[in-house]
Amino acid sequence: MIKTKKQGLLIVISSPSGGGKGSVIKELLKRDPNRWLSVSTTSRKIRENDIPGVTYNFVTKEEFEQKIEEGYFLEYTNYVGNYYGTPKEFIADKLEEGRDVILEIEIEGASNIKKLIPEALFIFIMPPSLKILKERLEKRGTDSKEKILERFQTAYKEINEVSKYNYVVVNDDLNLAVDKVEAILMAERLRVDRIEEVFLDTVEEDIHEELLPDKELPNIDIKDKIKEQ
Repeated sequence: MIKTKKQGLLIVISSPSGGGKGSVIKELLKRDPNRWLSVSTTSRKIRENDIPGVTYNFVTKEEFEQKIEEGYFLEYTNYVGNYYGTPKEFIADKLEEGRDVILEIEIEGASNIKKLIPEALFIFIMPPSLKILKERLEKRGTDSKEKILERFQTAYKEINEVSKYNYVVVNDDLNLAVDKVEAILMAERLRVDRIEEVFLDTVEEDIHEELLPDKELPNIDIKDKIKEQ
């Protein structure tokens, strides 16, 4: 039998604006109640579909800068003229409880997290094409043409940062994209470095003894060998 570590996964999910990371994360949370989304704080304006405290914690620019001075953020960045930050609060506690923590953050913020916590899992959600990305940004109806152009130009640069992530998932079909992220999370839980110990239960020990040839074998402790790796 294999016993894995209780520690949850710290999952960083990024995409260009309009890439669909919010939709992917929403589905991930629906599928597993053991996942917890750390709600980022932002100084950007509230959009029509935003829910304060769910999509983001919304504050003014001045309030955000005050929180910076207070050391409130694990990381923060300025993206297209607005502040975005990840609060420190609760993250370590949730991971210790064995819950997976999802951080929905921009590319620069993800780079900051990677410097602080390199063992975190980094997933990049890629739009199917730049044409579709542009259409998604226009359909929002919340930004001026100038702001859409700025977001599109920023997205073009961000896509070139994909090599800094562990995995990339193209968000063409939402359900398929979520399935792929689920597969990534499953694979991460099966990593050898997440094994706490290996042990044999009574039934396994009996079978093992019956199958052993009638000769002396070296006394090797499997648990010790794994811990040495």
